[in-house]
Amino acid sequence: MNSPYLNVLGIAARARKLTFGEDAIVRDIQQKRAYLVLLANDTGKNTKKKLMDKCQSYGVPIREVDDRDTLSNAIGKTGRVAVAITDRGFASKITSMLD
Repeated sequence: MNSPYLNVLGIAARARKLTFGEDAIVRDIQQKRAYLVLLANDTGKNTKKKLMDKCQSYGVPIREVDDRDTLSNAIGKTGRVAVAITDRGFASKITSMLD
């Protein structure tokens, strides 16, 4: 299953418009640098709750997408369960593809 949004996510990764790692993502949400957070559907419940709550309190859209392997593969990293998109254009493009 190769969703079109994964290609855009890969381009965003190469353009360095993504943030990885729970702490860095939370920091970007708090500093209003994250426009969209993508969460793997097999994320642990503590991480999921933390990111969901943070996004909700700061008004950042969050979407649950494919599993961690698919997500990691799209961005050329391993073991990633969440990414924050720090570019408004990429965020709106991916959001429109997920709707």
